[in-house]
Formats: sequence, C-alpha cells, structure tokens
Amino acid sequence: MKTAYNWFLKISESISAAMLAALFIAFILQIFSRYVLNDPISWTVEACLTIWVWLVFWSNSFVVKHDEHITFDLLYFAVKPNIRRVFALIGSLAIMVGIAISIYPTWDWIDFLRIKKSTILYIPMRTVFSIYLIFMVATFTIYLVRFIKVAKGEDLDEQPKIADEESS
Repeated sequence: MKTAYNWFLKISESISAAMLAALFIAFILQIFSRYVLNDPISWTVEACLTIWVWLVFWSNSFVVKHDEHITFDLLYFAVKPNIRRVFALIGSLAIMVGIAISIYPTWDWIDFLRIKKSTILYIPMRTVFSIYLIFMVATFTIYLVRFIKVAKGEDLDEQPKIADEESS
C-alpha cells in the first residue's frame, strides 16, 4: 500500500513539475515575443492562466501534505493532546460537511460551463474548472482519512520544533 502511495505521489509531483515547466515556457515565450519581437502572442496569457489554475489545485490535491499548509495552530498546540484530538475531529468533520454540501452546486456550475469556451484556445471552460471538482473530492478524501485516523487514536500532529539557530 505504501509503495502504491509513493508511486502515485511521484507521478503527481511529475505532473506538477510538467505544468510548472509549461507555465514557465509560455511565460518566457510571451516576454520574448512582446519585448524582443514587439509582437505579443495572445494565446500565451490564456495558457498561463489555465495552467496556473490547474497547477494550484492539482498540487494542493495530490502533492502538498496537510502539515505543509499554512495554519493558525497556536491554540491547537497550546491545549492537551485529548483536546487537540477533539479539535482535529471537529475540524475534519466541518471540512467534510462543507465540501459535501457544496459538491453538487459546484458540479452543476462546472457542467453548465460546457457551453462556454476560452476565447483564444477554445478550451471548454468545463475542462478548465473541472480540476476544482477533483480538488474537492481529494480534499474530502484526505480529511475523511484524517478523521478516521484521529478517531482511532493515531497521533497525526507533532508540535513544531523550534530549532536554535546557533546550536545547529
């Protein structure tokens, strides 16, 4: 199971890296055509925007781990582990409920976008924004697994260690 997860993570990271490379190439191409050739290429802006949307939601769905996100955990780590466990359960449940409530309206809107295409590349807007639905399902799954692990009593969160810069 761990091997399959590591394999999936490597593929997800590779896809994120490929999107970042494509974004960089389109961006450099736009700069070159605009400032060197004095003839801007219109499709590069739309490509950059579309790739950026996909890069952000793809990476946050499959690459960035829970403890790598920015959190306001001052109160969370100030309480005892049992209270912290309750906070984690309530937080995970709240996120799952919020996603469950909003998944149908989100799908309805994304499905509605099938009638619209991007202006230059003619990419269906449903395709552009479908990554958000993938993000929602992945986030729901991540917090469901987190909820189950916390309910079983597994220790998921360690208090951040403050390293002394002089002693390292």
